[in-house]
Amino acid sequence: MIDAALLPLQHRLLRAPAQALVARGISADQVTLAGFALGVLALPALAFGAWGLALALIVANRLADGLDGAVARLTGPTDRGAFLDIAFDFAFYALVPLGFALADPGTNALPAALLIASFIGTGSSFLAFAAIAAKRGEVAPAYPSKGIAYLGGLTEGAETIALFLAMCLVPTAFPLLACLFATACTLTTVLRWWWGWRAFAP
Repeated sequence: MIDAALLPLQHRLLRAPAQALVARGISADQVTLAGFALGVLALPALAFGAWGLALALIVANRLADGLDGAVARLTGPTDRGAFLDIAFDFAFYALVPLGFALADPGTNALPAALLIASFIGTGSSFLAFAAIAAKRGEVAPAYPSKGIAYLGGLTEGAETIALFLAMCLVPTAFPLLACLFATACTLTTVLRWWWGWRAFAP
């Protein structure tokens, strides 16, 4: 919901670190791969209840997710980079609730399943819209730096990361937070279905 408003600030903050990475010959794809590896490590950290470590790994993953785009804007974006960015993001989003489910299956498994199912709704509606919009040559003016036709909603990247950080800070609140966010994601999915229905009318 607030991603578009945060983009200009994000671009300003990440420009200097991105320039330093480019000067060292580090590519956007390398940043993407390293960031995803850090995100994957959050899974065992969560599963073993290492909440502080998991939080640090989640933050590192998200910083890398911003940095790869900043590097790409300096060196030239690629289709492969856009593909990896989106594909790894959705995989990472599923790993976090899975980690909480592994940490306490009896308490967290069902809320985690609901949250992952809601992520499938937001992700599939997002990608379906992007695919049809690309076919029609349409873009999203509010997200000019995105590699695909980006469709917003109530639950975007900023809200999801805030959720994950809150879960790490108060892990006992995971069931409540997961169910509340799953509800918001379901509403986002329904809204995106409606937007797609209207936008792609014959």
